[in-house]
Amino acid sequence: METGRVRPNILITGTPGTGKSSLAEMLMEEHPEMRSMDIYTEAEIHGCFAEFDEQRNCKVIDDDLLLDAIEDRMSEREGGFVIDYHATAFFPERYFDYVIVLRTDNTLLFDRLAARGYSQEKIRENVECEIFGVIADEVEECYPNVREIKVLKSDSLEDCQQNVIIISDLIKQWTP
Repeated sequence: METGRVRPNILITGTPGTGKSSLAEMLMEEHPEMRSMDIYTEAEIHGCFAEFDEQRNCKVIDDDLLLDAIEDRMSEREGGFVIDYHATAFFPERYFDYVIVLRTDNTLLFDRLAARGYSQEKIRENVECEIFGVIADEVEECYPNVREIKVLKSDSLEDCQQNVIIISDLIKQWTP
């Protein structure tokens, strides 16, 4: 899908705890010309929460309100947005040129989520999601026409550094 954007828009996704935010931060340090968009912050700024999920202990974003709030920026010819978020299906395919899916060893993921204080149920749900490759499958289904989908290992700092190099190559090779 050709967009004519000056810079590519990149979605970094994966199960919670796979290192999306860490990778995005490292990528932004390497590429100050890119722009980070934090979906949760956007939802807070624009009042895009539908409800509070007591079971998962989190606010639930109203996808439609969020998309209305970011549509103009995501459609800019300038491009260059890096978004890290665990849910993907609600984003229009036209928003992204590259989609990066992070995968993590289940034992490491369990430990990372436990360190965050997640409930046993929330940990189980996310580890099962990772085991079955739910997000990778969703990306393949929802983004068949993006320029490239990459599924990358994210078990260690070294993996994260290697992933920055891989994504940096995509950015450097970008042509509108």
